[in-house]
Amino acid sequence: MTDDNNNKMYIVLVMLAIAVALMAAVIYAGSVSSSGQNGEHTLSISGSAEKKMTPDTASLSIGVVVQSPTANEASTKNAALMNAVISELKNIGLQDNEIQTSYVSIEPVYNYTGTPTIVAYSASNTVQVTTKNLGNVSAIIDRSTAAGANQIGGITFSVSDEQQQTLRNELFQAAVTDARSKADELASGLGIKVVGVQTASVSDVGSVQPIYRETAAAGATTSTPIQPGETTVSLSVQVTYIVN
Repeated sequence: MTDDNNNKMYIVLVMLAIAVALMAAVIYAGSVSSSGQNGEHTLSISGSAEKKMTPDTASLSIGVVVQSPTANEASTKNAALMNAVISELKNIGLQDNEIQTSYVSIEPVYNYTGTPTIVAYSASNTVQVTTKNLGNVSAIIDRSTAAGANQIGGITFSVSDEQQQTLRNELFQAAVTDARSKADELASGLGIKVVGVQTASVSDVGSVQPIYRETAAAGATTSTPIQPGETTVSLSVQVTYIVN
């Protein structure tokens, strides 16, 4: 029995030794693989591209504000004037989807001398007009005021989403080229060479800075001058290059 026990113990020890050896081999292989990945030498470089362009979209607010002794009268007068303004906008060529109501209110007007008392009611109605026909902007302002609008908001000129998307591919390629050029120049100065890319990310088309223009006062006898100017669209990339 003693010999059998010794044989069994021997077999167990051999199996344990084999298992330990296998575990050690697996741990070693993992450490080598990890070391190889983490041991990569890298350069992190940003590249950018931008382009100045003339905006293709204009947005402005057009409003009517009236005061009357009663809320109903103020509302009725305001509705008549705003209907006239909207009709004039459509006569210019604007479509329903280019005219959006943005604000409507009927509020009491108080006299605060002594005890506050309601002396009138103010009715307001404002529409937001957005158009890609920049040549119409001056007429939109002038004919709206002639029809009864007495509040014209600041004009915002911008680049439409469609035009930004068209630009995106062009700017992306230019930004990638800019990043690679910087990486090659830096690597050359350090005596190393770019051999691959580890990671890359894109900062999408940058915020277009809107351009605001003041409009002429209502009732002006000359056409309102409109100058869209230029705006800048930009895109940047961040690339981590592998070097050796």
